[in-house]
Amino acid sequence: MSMSAPYPVQLEFHADRHITRWRPLVQWLLAIPHLLIASALRSLRQVLTLISLFTVLFTEQIPRPLFDAIVMTYRYEWRAMSYAFFMHEDYPPFDFDVSSEDDGMEPHTSLSLAYPEHLDRWKPLYKWFLAIPHVFVLAGLYIVSVLGIIAGFFAVLFTGQYPEGIRDFLVNTYRYTLRVEAYVGFLTDRYPPFSLAV
Repeated sequence: MSMSAPYPVQLEFHADRHITRWRPLVQWLLAIPHLLIASALRSLRQVLTLISLFTVLFTEQIPRPLFDAIVMTYRYEWRAMSYAFFMHEDYPPFDFDVSSEDDGMEPHTSLSLAYPEHLDRWKPLYKWFLAIPHVFVLAGLYIVSVLGIIAGFFAVLFTGQYPEGIRDFLVNTYRYTLRVEAYVGFLTDRYPPFSLAV
């Protein structure tokens, strides 16, 4: 596969920077039902990923319904988190569309993964090791992201505007995380780039 081809994991985010000033104080509270569901879906994803390990080892692929269900859990999680961190004002839908392609229910964001027709049988046994450098990068990104969320909180509280640079960094960090998790979680064999770029 050409390295110039788009990475199989795609995350887009477009929303108005204007956020009502009081929202950072309560939006995380409004997001609790979604965050609880996202937590349950994360547990489901862990089970599905374990099943995926064996399907790749024995068949060199993930059954499409299994793949679509895993992607749905990531999509739901991102919608819940982007709302909880007051990156936009629209309450996310309680949507469980089992598809690797985004259904467009959330106007500000889309998350999709390209289905791999074939996966290397033995890569699941050592992908985690190859991803170790990414784990260190992610640790640093998470620390900066926490600082970014705090800065975004006060920026919205006092100005009613989410700083574009901070929001872009948070979106790019989640995209980076998603690409690493997709690689380690047997959703793609393509090694994730060391880049926050789209």
